[in-house]
Amino acid sequence: MKWTLQELKVAKHKTFTINESVRFDELTKQSNEIRDMSDFRVTGEVTYPNKLITFSVRLEGELTLPCSRTLADVKWPIDISFEEHFLPDGSVMPDVSDRDEVHIVEGDLIDLTPIFEERIILEVPFQVYAEEGTEPLAPPSGKDWELVTEDSQKDRIDPRLADLAKFFDKS
Repeated sequence: MKWTLQELKVAKHKTFTINESVRFDELTKQSNEIRDMSDFRVTGEVTYPNKLITFSVRLEGELTLPCSRTLADVKWPIDISFEEHFLPDGSVMPDVSDRDEVHIVEGDLIDLTPIFEERIILEVPFQVYAEEGTEPLAPPSGKDWELVTEDSQKDRIDPRLADLAKFFDKS
């Protein structure tokens, strides 16, 4: 999601609207927690009063995260709204005190993709739990591992003590 300053100059006279579907596949490579994601719907508007470019944006999409208990896939909806402010290089900052952070635009291009990716990463929770019965459970075994439960251990004899059990057999 990149725009040149020339494209955004339209926002000086009337509001420039954004309505796009974007895929952030790079996040699945960067984060081990994000297994998959849907396309994100990006809606909003751009205003350009007083030499300050303001993006008012809403991101909507869905992440697939591992359940903290079972490692099953859990769908996690993302719906965030925020504002980002940009000041073209060489412009004087307008006297506006309610702006938390203003990005200085170097060159002629504004790229919102890293900002969107950062906002999505910040929305990933530390722990996610699958609701019982709605998501399939993780497999009971895998490569070089298996799930150990009390039921699976009841009839199982420790292989180190298997020969000792033969000691008491009289037949």
